[in-house]
Formats: sequence, C-alpha cells, structure tokens
Amino acid sequence: MSARARTRGVVVAIDGPSGSGKSSTSRGVARRLGLRYLDTGAMYRAMTWWMLRHDVSVHDPAAVAERCHEPVIETGTDPFHPTITVDGRDVAAAIRTPEVNAAVSPVSAVPQVRARLLELQHEAIAAALDGVDGVGIVVEGRDIGSVVAPDADVKVYLTADASARAARRAAEEGGADVAATESSLLARDRIDSTRTASPLVIAEGAVHIDSTPYSLEEVVDLIAGMVEAAG
Repeated sequence: MSARARTRGVVVAIDGPSGSGKSSTSRGVARRLGLRYLDTGAMYRAMTWWMLRHDVSVHDPAAVAERCHEPVIETGTDPFHPTITVDGRDVAAAIRTPEVNAAVSPVSAVPQVRARLLELQHEAIAAALDGVDGVGIVVEGRDIGSVVAPDADVKVYLTADASARAARRAAEEGGADVAATESSLLARDRIDSTRTASPLVIAEGAVHIDSTPYSLEEVVDLIAGMVEAAG
C-alpha cells in the first residue's frame, strides 16, 4: 500500500512557538504525503491586517471583537501553492510586514477572534476530509492539538532553541537583526503561553520534537514516518 493510501483521511496537528519551523515542516509533510495544508497563523495575520487597514485599535479588545466578523477570510490548502485572501484580495505578502508582526499578538488574544477563526478552521478541515479525494490535512498553529483538532491522528509540538529560531526568522525576513528578532520571539512566546483564550501548550498526546539539531528534511522524515505509522 502506498504512503498516500495509508494516510488518506488523516489529520495532523503541528503546534509550536514562532520560528520553530512549523510552516516549512508542515508544508513538507503535506507535500510528501499528498495531504492538504492549513496555516492557521496566516488567518490571524489576515485578521490583524484587516483591523489595521480599517483603523481599528488592535489594543482595544472590545473594538476588535465588535468588528472581527466583518472580513471575509479565505485560505487555500494546496501545500504547493497556499493562498490567503481577505475580501477577495491576495494578502500573502501584506500579512508578513513588520506592522502586522507587531500587532498580531493582541488581536490573536481576543476570544471572539479565536472563535470566529476556529469556525473557519473547522470548515477547512472538514473540506479536506469530506472532499472527493478525502485526502486528509496537516494543520499548523499554536492551539491545533489542544483546541482546533483535539482528536487529530498525529499531534506534534515542534520547538527549537531560541537563538536558532531567531536566526531562521531573521533570514526569512531578509537579514533582520538576530538579537532583536530573538527578543521579539520570546515576547510573543510569553503572550501566546499566558493568554486566557487557547494558550500555547503541549497538547495531550503530542510528541515533542526539538528541531534545533536537525535539518528540515530530517524533521519532515520523522513526522511523515509518524503519520504513515498511524495510518
């Protein structure tokens, strides 16, 4: 039986802090096994981008909560060509700006935002499982195994040393200052881990993988093997 046949209909939850390699790893696993791919972090960035464009104070939870049902956020789940649009506009590049980076944590902490996007995430997972192919999906974020998909077939909590995470993120951002990037990541960790709504935690049953000493390909190999074994 092929790997793709064994993993049909599987849900893989990959959680972890910023810069741990979740996105590259999740896309790699999805591509390897022929699964769909959902980046929930992009959805929170998209919501944040919309708030900024509409002059909503991201530090006013009530204001964010009042308007979080307005934007139409659509996420494509093709791991080779993932897409994210807001009100029909491609925002894949716009949501990666420093302005959005600085504002996404307070927006993500608003319970109404999390509830709205949770609905969209459940819809995307259902579409991957109930579609013509029923191929299954890799979902990455910070509360996937604990909240979004607690019954996922495979749960992974992916981390890396803070300095390694900062170096990776700085490289992704075109050579940003590594020390400043590390400070920003650690601040984001504190917010994500202590917020009231869906904090970043190691979900029950999750396998903790520290990616620091491994290459991307090695981590993809490891997780793909776990998914195949669970299929």
